[in-house]
Amino acid sequence: MTRLHIALLSAGLCLASQSVFAQAPAKPTDPQIAHIAYTAGQIDIQVAEMALKNSKNKDVRAFANDMIRDHKAVNEKALALVKKLNVKPEDNDTSRSLMQQAQAKQKELSALKGAAFDKAYAQNEVAYHQQVNAALQSTLIPSATNGELKDLLSTGLKIFQGHQQHAEHLVTQLPSSSSSLR
Repeated sequence: MTRLHIALLSAGLCLASQSVFAQAPAKPTDPQIAHIAYTAGQIDIQVAEMALKNSKNKDVRAFANDMIRDHKAVNEKALALVKKLNVKPEDNDTSRSLMQQAQAKQKELSALKGAAFDKAYAQNEVAYHQQVNAALQSTLIPSATNGELKDLLSTGLKIFQGHQQHAEHLVTQLPSSSSSLR
Protein backbone atom coordinates (compact mmCIF):
# COMPACT_ATOMS: atom_id res chain seq x y z
CA MET A 1 0.00 0.00 0.00
CA THR A 2 1.48 3.31 -1.03
CA ARG A 3 1.39 6.57 0.87
CA LEU A 4 -1.19 7.78 -1.63
CA HIS A 5 -3.48 4.83 -0.83
CA ILE A 6 -3.13 5.47 2.89
CA ALA A 7 -3.78 9.19 2.41
CA LEU A 8 -6.87 8.43 0.32
CA LEU A 9 -8.10 5.93 2.91
CA SER A 10 -7.61 8.49 5.65
CA ALA A 11 -9.38 11.19 3.68
CA GLY A 12 -12.24 8.81 3.03
CA LEU A 13 -12.50 7.98 6.72
CA CYS A 14 -12.58 11.67 7.58
CA LEU A 15 -15.23 12.47 4.97
CA ALA A 16 -17.32 9.47 5.95
CA SER A 17 -17.23 10.52 9.59
CA GLN A 18 -18.24 14.07 8.68
CA SER A 19 -21.21 12.88 6.65
CA VAL A 20 -22.46 10.62 9.43
CA PHE A 21 -22.42 13.33 12.04
CA ALA A 22 -23.83 15.83 9.57
CA GLN A 23 -26.88 13.57 9.21
CA ALA A 24 -27.77 14.07 12.86
CA PRO A 25 -31.04 15.88 13.42
CA ALA A 26 -30.72 19.55 14.36
CA LYS A 27 -31.44 18.75 18.00
CA PRO A 28 -31.28 15.08 18.98
CA THR A 29 -33.08 13.96 22.12
CA ASP A 30 -31.24 12.77 25.22
CA PRO A 31 -32.03 9.08 24.48
CA GLN A 32 -30.69 9.55 20.94
CA ILE A 33 -27.60 11.35 22.23
CA ALA A 34 -26.95 8.53 24.69
CA HIS A 35 -27.15 5.98 21.88
CA ILE A 36 -24.92 7.99 19.53
CA ALA A 37 -22.28 8.49 22.22
CA TYR A 38 -22.34 4.84 23.26
CA THR A 39 -22.17 3.66 19.64
CA ALA A 40 -19.20 5.95 18.91
CA GLY A 41 -17.38 4.52 21.93
CA GLN A 42 -18.14 0.93 20.90
CA ILE A 43 -16.80 1.60 17.42
CA ASP A 44 -13.50 2.86 18.81
CA ILE A 45 -13.26 -0.16 21.11
CA GLN A 46 -13.78 -2.52 18.16
CA VAL A 47 -11.15 -0.80 16.04
CA ALA A 48 -8.70 -0.80 18.96
CA GLU A 49 -9.29 -4.53 19.45
CA MET A 50 -8.51 -4.97 15.75
CA ALA A 51 -5.27 -3.04 16.26
CA LEU A 52 -4.28 -5.34 19.12
CA LYS A 53 -4.80 -8.36 16.86
CA ASN A 54 -2.99 -6.90 13.85
CA SER A 55 -0.20 -4.69 15.13
CA LYS A 56 3.15 -5.64 16.53
CA ASN A 57 4.14 -1.99 17.10
CA LYS A 58 4.38 -1.34 20.85
CA ASP A 59 3.22 2.28 20.54
CA VAL A 60 0.19 1.35 18.45
CA ARG A 61 -0.67 -1.45 20.87
CA ALA A 62 -0.32 0.88 23.89
CA PHE A 63 -2.58 3.43 22.21
CA ALA A 64 -5.15 0.75 21.37
CA ASN A 65 -5.12 -0.45 24.99
CA ASP A 66 -5.72 3.15 26.12
CA MET A 67 -8.67 3.44 23.71
CA ILE A 68 -10.23 0.25 25.02
CA ARG A 69 -9.76 1.23 28.66
CA ASP A 70 -11.00 4.81 28.32
CA HIS A 71 -13.94 4.16 25.99
CA LYS A 72 -15.13 1.22 28.09
CA ALA A 73 -14.96 3.40 31.22
CA VAL A 74 -16.96 6.21 29.60
CA ASN A 75 -19.50 3.75 28.18
CA GLU A 76 -19.91 2.11 31.60
CA LYS A 77 -20.62 5.52 33.13
CA ALA A 78 -23.09 6.25 30.35
CA LEU A 79 -24.90 2.96 30.92
CA ALA A 80 -25.03 3.60 34.67
CA LEU A 81 -26.43 7.08 34.04
CA VAL A 82 -29.18 5.95 31.68
CA LYS A 83 -30.13 3.22 34.14
CA LYS A 84 -30.22 5.74 37.01
CA LEU A 85 -32.34 8.13 34.95
CA ASN A 86 -34.51 5.28 33.69
CA VAL A 87 -33.85 6.34 30.09
CA LYS A 88 -33.70 3.86 27.24
CA PRO A 89 -31.07 4.82 24.64
CA GLU A 90 -32.81 5.30 21.32
CA ASP A 91 -31.38 3.92 18.12
CA ASN A 92 -31.40 6.52 15.37
CA ASP A 93 -30.16 7.24 11.87
CA THR A 94 -26.87 8.68 13.12
CA SER A 95 -25.95 5.69 15.28
CA ARG A 96 -26.97 3.25 12.51
CA SER A 97 -24.88 5.17 9.95
CA LEU A 98 -21.93 5.20 12.33
CA MET A 99 -22.10 1.41 12.63
CA GLN A 100 -22.47 0.84 8.88
CA GLN A 101 -19.54 3.07 8.02
CA ALA A 102 -17.43 1.63 10.83
CA GLN A 103 -17.96 -1.88 9.45
CA ALA A 104 -16.82 -0.74 6.02
CA LYS A 105 -13.74 0.97 7.45
CA GLN A 106 -12.88 -2.06 9.57
CA LYS A 107 -13.01 -4.15 6.42
CA GLU A 108 -10.62 -1.73 4.71
CA LEU A 109 -8.26 -1.76 7.69
CA SER A 110 -8.35 -5.56 7.87
CA ALA A 111 -6.83 -5.71 4.38
CA LEU A 112 -3.71 -3.89 5.60
CA LYS A 113 -0.67 -5.40 7.29
CA GLY A 114 2.37 -4.21 9.20
CA ALA A 115 3.37 -0.56 8.99
CA ALA A 116 0.57 0.19 6.51
CA PHE A 117 -2.02 -1.02 9.03
CA ASP A 118 -0.37 0.88 11.89
CA LYS A 119 -0.29 4.16 9.97
CA ALA A 120 -3.85 3.79 8.65
CA TYR A 121 -5.13 2.88 12.13
CA ALA A 122 -3.46 5.91 13.71
CA GLN A 123 -4.69 8.22 10.94
CA ASN A 124 -8.19 6.80 11.34
CA GLU A 125 -8.05 7.53 15.05
CA VAL A 126 -7.10 11.16 14.38
CA ALA A 127 -9.94 11.62 11.89
CA TYR A 128 -12.46 9.75 14.02
CA HIS A 129 -11.67 11.70 17.18
CA GLN A 130 -11.74 14.99 15.27
CA GLN A 131 -15.26 14.20 14.11
CA VAL A 132 -16.50 12.82 17.43
CA ASN A 133 -15.09 15.81 19.28
CA ALA A 134 -16.66 18.24 16.81
CA ALA A 135 -20.04 16.48 17.14
CA LEU A 136 -19.80 16.57 20.93
CA GLN A 137 -18.97 20.29 20.92
CA SER A 138 -21.40 21.47 18.27
CA THR A 139 -24.37 19.12 18.57
CA LEU A 140 -24.45 16.55 21.35
CA ILE A 141 -23.46 18.63 24.39
CA PRO A 142 -25.53 21.69 23.39
CA SER A 143 -28.54 19.48 22.61
CA ALA A 144 -28.45 17.48 25.84
CA THR A 145 -31.14 18.66 28.25
CA ASN A 146 -30.19 16.53 31.26
CA GLY A 147 -27.41 18.13 33.29
CA GLU A 148 -25.80 14.80 34.24
CA LEU A 149 -25.73 13.67 30.62
CA LYS A 150 -24.26 17.02 29.59
CA ASP A 151 -21.58 16.67 32.30
CA LEU A 152 -20.72 13.12 31.20
CA LEU A 153 -20.44 14.22 27.57
CA SER A 154 -18.24 17.16 28.60
CA THR A 155 -15.96 14.85 30.58
CA GLY A 156 -15.83 12.48 27.62
CA LEU A 157 -14.91 15.37 25.34
CA LYS A 158 -11.88 16.22 27.49
CA ILE A 159 -10.75 12.59 27.41
CA PHE A 160 -11.34 12.28 23.67
CA GLN A 161 -9.47 15.52 22.94
CA GLY A 162 -6.52 13.88 24.69
CA HIS A 163 -7.01 10.80 22.49
CA GLN A 164 -6.92 12.99 19.39
CA GLN A 165 -3.66 14.60 20.49
CA HIS A 166 -2.18 11.21 21.32
CA ALA A 167 -3.24 9.85 17.91
CA GLU A 168 -1.77 12.89 16.14
CA HIS A 169 1.53 12.29 17.93
CA LEU A 170 1.40 8.59 17.09
CA VAL A 171 0.94 9.35 13.38
CA THR A 172 4.09 11.48 13.38
CA GLN A 173 6.07 8.73 15.12
CA LEU A 174 5.15 5.91 12.75
CA PRO A 175 7.25 5.24 9.67
CA SER A 176 5.56 5.58 6.33
CA SER A 177 4.46 2.23 4.93
CA SER A 178 6.65 2.51 1.84
CA SER A 179 9.83 2.74 3.91
CA SER A 180 9.03 0.09 6.48
CA LEU A 181 7.29 -3.03 5.28
CA ARG A 182 6.87 -5.85 7.78
